[in-house]
Amino acid sequence: MAGPNGIKQDFLWKNLPDYFMKKLLNSQWLVVLFRLILGVVFIYASLDKIAHPGEFARIVYNYKILPGYLVNVFAITMPWVELLCGLFLISGLLIEASSLILTLLIIAFIIALSVNFLRGINIACGCFTTDPNAQKTGIVHLVEDILLLMMSIQVLFYNRNFLSLQKIFQKR
Repeated sequence: MAGPNGIKQDFLWKNLPDYFMKKLLNSQWLVVLFRLILGVVFIYASLDKIAHPGEFARIVYNYKILPGYLVNVFAITMPWVELLCGLFLISGLLIEASSLILTLLIIAFIIALSVNFLRGINIACGCFTTDPNAQKTGIVHLVEDILLLMMSIQVLFYNRNFLSLQKIFQKR
């Protein structure tokens, strides 16, 4: 049955979820929200690692993925990368580079968690604390990382310059 504008009503109802999903995924406000969430999460995640690099190096070593000579380098540099990328995402500077780096880091985290989960190794994640008695890795951490990955991909590909300092500097 056609509506007042000549379009079939069932056609409108069938396409409504697609319409709202496209609107949501292309929302510049959603990208700003994701930038803020990712920024806060990675800033928070970096602080304890920066304060306790030795403990974080032990956690990285326990994953048994990196060769021994790279563990300390990774444990010292990765938290600073997380901190800087988080600050850049919140401030709206270097959004593309920061979201790309965080996307790659999250993929590496997912692989590391998955490998150890499949190996049956149950170690402290090192995600937000260097406390060896912290919650052990598991499916919950994997799901959290997948959600963070989806957010970072959204930031990487859609409406990055809305409410950003980057946009202000590009105009000059």
